[in-house]
Amino acid sequence: MSPTMNTEDPLRYPTGRFQRPKRPLETAERRQMIDAIARTPNELQTAVRGLSETQLDTPYRPDGWTVRQVVHHVPDSHMNAYVRFKLALTEEMPTIKPYDEAEWAKLSDVRDTPVETSLTLLSAMHDRWVRLLRAMAPSDFGRTLNHPDWEAPLSLDMVLALYAWHGPHHTAHITNLRQRMGW
Repeated sequence: MSPTMNTEDPLRYPTGRFQRPKRPLETAERRQMIDAIARTPNELQTAVRGLSETQLDTPYRPDGWTVRQVVHHVPDSHMNAYVRFKLALTEEMPTIKPYDEAEWAKLSDVRDTPVETSLTLLSAMHDRWVRLLRAMAPSDFGRTLNHPDWEAPLSLDMVLALYAWHGPHHTAHITNLRQRMGW
């Protein structure tokens, strides 16, 4: 499921809005999505390589997060996704706890932690997550979880598609900013 370009708000959705799968994914689609998740740490690291502190503190769009906030957000979000996969694989339709990502982005660890720490965390966590994803049987992707903010239940196929979109979405925020600013 590839997102379509959102011409109405390309700064906010540079790769298009997430498109929820309307059917179970095929094995080849899952493989492509897992590969996209596997690439995210390197692609995010490449996107921020060489940026100054001032550039890291630049919003990627008006009223948007700074590059620094984006870099810290990705592992925050992906750690939650990894745990949600494990819950769905070990419990019958667990109800997960949502979190307020906008409030998390304002916390002191986002402000004070070097982006390299989050890039290292993302790389290590993705190593575990991708191993889990690649070991899952096709039927495992049909397992479900309840998310209080979404129509329930969500299949792991849907969650996989969301995170295959999520990493490139935020990486594009940074690469597009770099291109617009000539960095």
